[in-house]
This record gives sequence, C-alpha cells and structure tokens, in this order.
Amino acid sequence: MSPLSRRTVIRTGVAATVAGAAGVAGLETGVIPGRARVHDALGLTGPDGVVPDVPAGPVESGSFESFGRRTTVGYSVIYPDGYGPSAEIPVVLVLHGRGGDHTSAVNDLGIDRYLTAAVQSGTPPFALATVDGGRDTYWHRRASGEDPGFMLDQEFLPLLAERGLDTSQYGLLGWSMGGYGALLWVALHYWQRRVRPATQAVAVGALSPALWRRYEDATPGAFDDRKDFETSQVFGRRSGFRDVAVRIDCGRDDPFADAADALRTELGAVGGVQLGAHTPGYWRRMLPDQLRFLGTKVTG
Repeated sequence: MSPLSRRTVIRTGVAATVAGAAGVAGLETGVIPGRARVHDALGLTGPDGVVPDVPAGPVESGSFESFGRRTTVGYSVIYPDGYGPSAEIPVVLVLHGRGGDHTSAVNDLGIDRYLTAAVQSGTPPFALATVDGGRDTYWHRRASGEDPGFMLDQEFLPLLAERGLDTSQYGLLGWSMGGYGALLWVALHYWQRRVRPATQAVAVGALSPALWRRYEDATPGAFDDRKDFETSQVFGRRSGFRDVAVRIDCGRDDPFADAADALRTELGAVGGVQLGAHTPGYWRRMLPDQLRFLGTKVTG
C-alpha cells in the first residue's frame, strides 16, 4: 500500500471513529432514533437467553368456557421434570404478552425447561399455569364486558385448585402486556387478600411491563379511553402491593425502561435495568432470576 493510500485509510478510520462516537453519544441521550437497533447490532443489548439443556416436565393442556372472557379459553399447566398432575405443589400464573396465548410461554420462551432448571438448581418445586388472556386485552376489564381478571380469579384459580395444585400462596409472572397485567391484578385485588386469606398472591414478577405514564403515549387499543387508562394505572397504588413481594426487570433499551424503573422505585421492588431490549431473548435471559424469586416466595 502506498503512503498516500495508507494516510487515506488512517484518516477514514479516524473520521469513522469520531462519527461513531458522536453517533453513540447521540443515541445514549435519545437524540438519534433507533437506539435499540443500533445497540443490538453493536452487541450492546446483551446476549440472548439460551433455553437450558434439561428435560421438560409434563405439560397438561385443556380449555374451559369462560364467562369472564366471553369465549372458550385454552390453558396449560407446566410441571418441572419429575413431577406431574398428582403433585400438590404451589403454582405461579403466567400472563402472556400482546398477541400471545397460553402456548407462548413454552413455544416462545421455553419456560418448561427453565422451570426444570430452576428446580434442579435448588428452588423448591412449583408449577406454572398459563391461560389465554386475549390478544390485546391488556388483562383488565374492557368496555365490551370482557374481563380477564374475573377469569383468573373466579374461574382459573378454582380450576387449578380442583386439579390438586396448592393455590393458598400463588404467584404471577408476565412479560410486556402480561407484565403490566400481573402488576395490575395484584394492585386491584388487595381487598381479596384480606377477605379470602386462604387463597392469596404472595409474589409477582414482571418482565418489561407495558407501562405508560400518559394516556397519549399508550399503544392504541390498550385502553378504551382516558378514564379506562386512569382507573387501570399501577402507579400510585402502593398500598395494593402490601404483603406481596415484587420483582420488576426491564432492558436498558426497552421503551418501557424508564417507567418500569420508576415503578420499581415507588414500590421498593427488587430487580433492575439490565442490558437488553423488548425481546424474547432478553426475557429468556432473565427467566432464571424471575423463577428463582417466585419459586422461593410461593413455597416459603
């Protein structure tokens, strides 16, 4: 390479470095859009979670006619390897994200194998129970009359108890829409923990919960109107989380990161902001911590 060519390469490299540094600075301050995509390309969102290479336990699926959902809903009960339908173990309700259903936890996240891995690593055994909450209901009562919360409380929990699962102390886990739904359900059902102590939520885990501080910022269709948004808030309901252990995790490059961090601070919850975006890869990476947290609480 000639000296001229070498100098040209050096100048080009320096210019690219400077431009790159300026670009990253702009992204970090929110000036340049597409931060998550660029961070992902640069490997700055952290590694995707890898589904553990362990045996999956039994998955028992079925359906029931739901008055709350106004339709037939499917459900799955997931056991750790070595346990089955006769096991009288505690349960964690799993609330899927937007566009999902009761199969998403296994098909998209491999949660059945993560459950086995959690138990094998020393977490006391528990089951996971996931149910169809509607593709975009955001897990709360809608103007149509559809009420996923009623379905969880009045239909799904009794069904799980009839199957022999221990629902006296149960947990909730959700991601995205389901993360918001799990938090909201706990916040709104504090009174039931007082009048029905034999069946109560003791822990909730949220991954990248879909949280908005302003109605104008909410995803279209997430709420019926401004009143629905205001009555379905989780902010300002600290008393609703009394006696419930809370863990909230969210990726740094997730659009919900700031709101999730604010709610975690408000509630004094554990968890944190880690490298990651609003992706199944991030949720898989955080599942071991979430399942360990929930399993310890519901079996304590």
